[in-house]
Amino acid sequence: MRSIAILVAACGLLLGQPALATVVQVQTVMGDIQINLFDTATPKTVANFLAYVNASAYTNNVVHRSEPGFVIQGGGFSYPGTLPLVAVAQNASVANEPVYSNVRGTIAMAKLAANPNSATNQWFISLADNSANLDAQNGGFTVFGQVTGNGMAVVDAIAALSRFNMGGEFTSVPLRNFTAADANAGTAPNDNNLVLIRSVTILDANPDSAAGLSPARNTLLNAPPPSGGSNDSGGGGSTGLAGLFALGLLALARKGFARKARC
Repeated sequence: MRSIAILVAACGLLLGQPALATVVQVQTVMGDIQINLFDTATPKTVANFLAYVNASAYTNNVVHRSEPGFVIQGGGFSYPGTLPLVAVAQNASVANEPVYSNVRGTIAMAKLAANPNSATNQWFISLADNSANLDAQNGGFTVFGQVTGNGMAVVDAIAALSRFNMGGEFTSVPLRNFTAADANAGTAPNDNNLVLIRSVTILDANPDSAAGLSPARNTLLNAPPPSGGSNDSGGGGSTGLAGLFALGLLALARKGFARKARC
């Protein structure tokens, strides 16, 4: 009985511990992006992100949005080997933790408009200093990590790809080895064209490994919201791919993605 009690107590201690993972590697077809997570400052958001990582929810995920000078975005859709894309199942939304500023090289959670506590699986990496736009908008967008090493070179390479309107809400999808002629011919993108995230893996289980970083604090939450709304430039690149996605996916997009992640 005593051994059982000790085992139960040990399990309770383990379950009560914060997520022990600070450094993750986003392995894309264009290179790896190393990210240091802010376990201490944004514990709920980090735990939420790691729940998807540990469930392999980001395996064969797709960078489905690219806005030049603003963000690249992923987390919401996976590629099963052929179109249509599959929406990643969402866990319960996570409480907003707007501690740090949305400057270049930060990763933050996307969420529904006018709902600060609605983040689930989608995230974005800022290509520029987006603090004036995002730090006070919608309660502030929760920055929960910082790209380190040469990861931003990979992010910038993804952002430099041509973007295509794939119909529905997918108006700015970055594609590799894909041209306007392909789009106009109705050629369906495949794994040679999509920016796939092969996996997200944990490299360092030390929750204090962010101690050496100095992320900028969000100081705008008490300031008046910026005028002009979000930096959402809509579709870019070439058109002609509408109809490649099944009607079921488009209906799903209208219910979910249309309200999602317009940071």
